[in-house]
Amino acid sequence: MSGEFGADAALDACGDIVRRGDPERFRAAMAVPVPARRVLFPIYAMNVEVARAPWVTAESMIAEMRLQWWRDALKEIADGGQVRRHEVATPLSGVLDRESATELDELVLARRWDIYREPFEDEAAFRRHLDHTAGHLLRAAVRSLGGEAGQAVRDAGFAQGVAAWFRAVPALEAAGRIPLVDGREGAVRALAEEGLERLTAARRAGVAPAARPAMVALWQVEGVLRRAARHPARVKDGTLAPAPVADQLGLMATALSGRW
Repeated sequence: MSGEFGADAALDACGDIVRRGDPERFRAAMAVPVPARRVLFPIYAMNVEVARAPWVTAESMIAEMRLQWWRDALKEIADGGQVRRHEVATPLSGVLDRESATELDELVLARRWDIYREPFEDEAAFRRHLDHTAGHLLRAAVRSLGGEAGQAVRDAGFAQGVAAWFRAVPALEAAGRIPLVDGREGAVRALAEEGLERLTAARRAGVAPAARPAMVALWQVEGVLRRAARHPARVKDGTLAPAPVADQLGLMATALSGRW
């Protein structure tokens, strides 16, 4: 890469997109070595661009076109040919393999849910949404760092997806969406407990050392899920976020120890 899309410029551009659009993943990425950041920032930046596409316009057709742009870019990456010049797509093409580009296309498709107001068809559709968004994103990050995106990463992605979704519930409901198939406290508690169980299973299995920087982004997951399991009403109240000081210490401990 050269010129306006040189390596340093690309890293700065992607990092700035993540800083503004996904500050928690930005903090996680800044806590890992620079070589890992060069891999993670383009992936996280693409996720920011895709996630906000349905929300920047009230016109569903325009939102669909924005998502289609990313589907086309990811197809170019998957096909291994020339990729459009873009501050995110260009560096992204240097870190994704074909499998990750194909999975991230499913992530883009999953974001169509945000354009409209229909609820999930059933529990299976909800779980598929979590897998195709949080799950595919984590697998792409792990794979791009040289790790194997197997069952452990799938379990971790589910836990991360549930935790993030719980925290998004108040904003989604305020926007007129129906984010939970079953919002009763018992169902919320059961989902949080399942997330904790799968997080524990993922930790037992572990990931390759090279892929650990991708897992730093999970530093809040256990705490969020434990709070949701103990007090499910906090999901709707929007009070699952950790205290700032404890949160910073937790991030530092995760980044330094590699234990996520």
